Amino acid sequence: MPSIAFTKGHGTGNDFVIVADPEGELELTAAQVAALCDRRFGIGADGLLRVVRSSAIPAGAEILAEEPDAEWFMDYRNADGSIAEMCGNGTRVFARYLLENGLAEIPAGSTLPIGTRAGVKDIARSTNGFQVDLGRWRLSGDDVLVRARGLEVARPSLGIDVGNPHVVVALSSVAELEALDLTTAPVLDPALPGGANVEFVVPSDPLVTDGIGEIRMRVYERGVGETLSCGTGTAAAALAVRHWAGPSAPAHWRVHVPGGTLAVRAFPTEEGEHVALSGPAELVYAGSIVVA
Repeated sequence: MPSIAFTKGHGTGNDFVIVADPEGELELTAAQVAALCDRRFGIGADGLLRVVRSSAIPAGAEILAEEPDAEWFMDYRNADGSIAEMCGNGTRVFARYLLENGLAEIPAGSTLPIGTRAGVKDIARSTNGFQVDLGRWRLSGDDVLVRARGLEVARPSLGIDVGNPHVVVALSSVAELEALDLTTAPVLDPALPGGANVEFVVPSDPLVTDGIGEIRMRVYERGVGETLSCGTGTAAAALAVRHWAGPSAPAHWRVHVPGGTLAVRAFPTEEGEHVALSGPAELVYAGSIVVA
């Protein structure tokens, strides 16, 4: 049976199996991805990042038309093997892998474009690791009630799209947040055709300190389960609370997740408001594994 080389990495505890496949020669099935990500019988991870040249994957053709310098494509799979559009923490870990292995560089003052199924994402160095411009965000318009173990009644949510779908639920206290049982998937009513990541958030008191908003969050990722962190979910949660807080709310946010702390920043562009996510990215170890 063949074996493949891999690297294990994480961003605030959101962990990934990273597999280099520059020429797009490795075709992993959904079952194989799920086996690699299995925490008891495989390496264990929230998802898999395949490092492939944009020119070597069909989804990369559109990327190169948008940005010819986006040499590398992040082919992201959830832990159950399903394909996902994007992963905010994953982009930072992906960039760290490229730099550590001499596959790309980020000169001072510049950015590294990488391809994803949600378009080109620009990565820059930041004081806390790496920053990714997640692009233009929008309210999805989804009017969804969320039921979860630990909540006595269904709660309303706000739909946020940051390249992938999210529904954000506000809770009243840290105690209520900690009482949630996310070993079972929250139920969305009505169900969304492609599903969504679900974020449960508690605003800090005070909400804003020195011009920075602050919230605490837990997340259930579709195709994965509860994770210690979710980059795009962090951005969605901050944007939702900012929306609820009104026009005087700040553009900078600090979001505490079980795996650490991430920073979110909203900023204007010619095409509309973008949102950026910054935080650490770590490579933990490397090895090889037999793939059945």
